Amino acid sequence: MIELNQVGKRYLAKTALHDITLTLPQGGITGLIGENGSGKSTLLKILAGLVKPSTGTVFINEKKTERQIAADVAYLSELDTFYSFYKVKDMVDFQASQFPDFSRKRADDMLTFMKLDPNSKIKVLSKGNRGRLKIVLALAREAPVILMDEPLSGLDPMVRDSIVTSLISFVDVEKQTVLITTHEVNEMEPIFDRVVAIREGRLLGIADAEKIRGEQGMRVVDWLKEQYQL
Repeated sequence: MIELNQVGKRYLAKTALHDITLTLPQGGITGLIGENGSGKSTLLKILAGLVKPSTGTVFINEKKTERQIAADVAYLSELDTFYSFYKVKDMVDFQASQFPDFSRKRADDMLTFMKLDPNSKIKVLSKGNRGRLKIVLALAREAPVILMDEPLSGLDPMVRDSIVTSLISFVDVEKQTVLITTHEVNEMEPIFDRVVAIREGRLLGIADAEKIRGEQGMRVVDWLKEQYQL
């Protein structure tokens, strides 16, 4: 379970988050959606223990978030954080050495699924293949919480399809809680169990994605526009 209580974050003269109070249950895939600069990435960094909130408290599975929360949280940054001189298999070995919950079998299965050659040097991989490798390294962990910041950013449609498929195929959504920030709402919508809308650092709403589609007869992107009053 993820619990945020009146969480705020201020950077000098700029306030990135305003009193965010939110609870997400165990399991399922949640989309954290909103416009650029809305505070999505900051919120994920706080959950990952990389940034301290200025106000409020954050707990993951009843543990207060700090650097050590990495043992319970797999975090995929929007940025590339590879050692370029490594081969793909070296990066997998490094990740496995850092996290006891890293599943080599899942990693090998995903490398095959993503059509990544373990012997390829990272510095020669295309942007799309680097994006696939980031997905492998994050989803190969059996961590209770997986945080993914814009996993589809800048990738072509063929790569996006494989990544969306991997999220369905390689995550145990009964036990693992996945939180994804994305601008590609239409492409990610089918896998969302719930969605959270944020704007200018403020929580606008949270809803069950199936109810949005079924009971309200709306797409998630239309629900977002409604929250934004567009």
